[in-house]
Amino acid sequence: MPGFKSEFLQTLFERGFIHQMSDESGLDELFAKETVTAYVGYDATATSLHIGNLISATMLHWMQETGHRPIALMGGGTSMVGDPSFRDEQRGLLTPEAINANIASIKRIFSRILRFGDGPNDALMVNNADWLLGLNYIEFIRDVGRHFSVNRMLSFDSVKLRLDREQSLSFLEFNYMIMQGYDFVELNRRYGCRLQMGGSDQWGNIINGVDLGHRMGTPQLYALTTPLLTTASGAKMGKTANGAVWLNEDVFSPYDFWQYWRNTEDADVGRFLKIFTRLPLDEIARLEALGGAEINEAKKILATEATAIVHGREEAEKAAETARQTFEAGTLADDLPTVTVPAAEIEVGIGLLEAFRRAGLAASNGEARRHVKGGGARVNDTVVDDERRILGSADLTGDGVIKLSLGRKKHVLLRAE
Repeated sequence: MPGFKSEFLQTLFERGFIHQMSDESGLDELFAKETVTAYVGYDATATSLHIGNLISATMLHWMQETGHRPIALMGGGTSMVGDPSFRDEQRGLLTPEAINANIASIKRIFSRILRFGDGPNDALMVNNADWLLGLNYIEFIRDVGRHFSVNRMLSFDSVKLRLDREQSLSFLEFNYMIMQGYDFVELNRRYGCRLQMGGSDQWGNIINGVDLGHRMGTPQLYALTTPLLTTASGAKMGKTANGAVWLNEDVFSPYDFWQYWRNTEDADVGRFLKIFTRLPLDEIARLEALGGAEINEAKKILATEATAIVHGREEAEKAAETARQTFEAGTLADDLPTVTVPAAEIEVGIGLLEAFRRAGLAASNGEARRHVKGGGARVNDTVVDDERRILGSADLTGDGVIKLSLGRKKHVLLRAE
């Protein structure tokens, strides 16, 4: 077990964050002797970050907790190009207005993860549009672009995979690597930033920045990446049947977020507690050692602690109570996900398959039909086996809702309004 001198790197190691580092001893020495500024970049290609981004955001949290200064870099400039890493095709181009709206939406989550202010280790939120949008193209390719070897860039896995699949890589996307490398140099000049962190798929891009800094006269810069997490069964983490697990509550509810963690595989509980919660390691070791049905208690703690970080303690406790009422007490919890339909439509009657599709419990009528035939569909906690059933006013509870369930863990209220 490495004995890092610095509290920050030792914390990352013990919690399972470290995959690769450039100049491990040099970086450890730097963190041990001075307050270090480091950053993670986030492109604004959607209105929300997802739980893959939560890993790097949590590293920024531990930086701050151990006395250092984190920077959350918003990609207002790079989002106009889009990171081509490990993608089969170019991202759709976004307008500046859409990018700015996405950044405004993303900012909300960081206020719960980091502490911002004017203190020596208070977090900064910076937008790379501040320097990228004003660049003179000729000067940029002369002063910065000349330091990049096309031969070396073509050797990166993120580029090779695209070319090996005979998918086009545009000149626009090729410039992304240069811009990301230049971000590192610019952050060093403006804020004394010495370290860039990110997922392991960003290693090549980050090393580009380290090398560019060396060529352009910055102090020694460093790189640190995290492993790309998969579940114990080998599935990519952060995916559900309905898509990505987003951090913003307007695209993925706190209740659904809690449920995602509650459904963690037994073998992943300890690892995820270390990465996605702030519980002490001795408490995590105790929870990880639970066996049999007791492991479910550890999963509930994981769910509540992870949800509290992203959505706040109140929403986390509310989600936990909703789940308790739904799964343990057998009562109807008002905080279950709700889909509204016009009361007139309920009076006329809505088909069972259509209701499950509208509620998001099935992607299509065909999928809903398969669930009914498999015995997994319930209405008001009663199994339904007639795919032609019509739901109407008689199915409304006293609260004016119809409870639709898929299996034991997915529930949605259909509310007539």
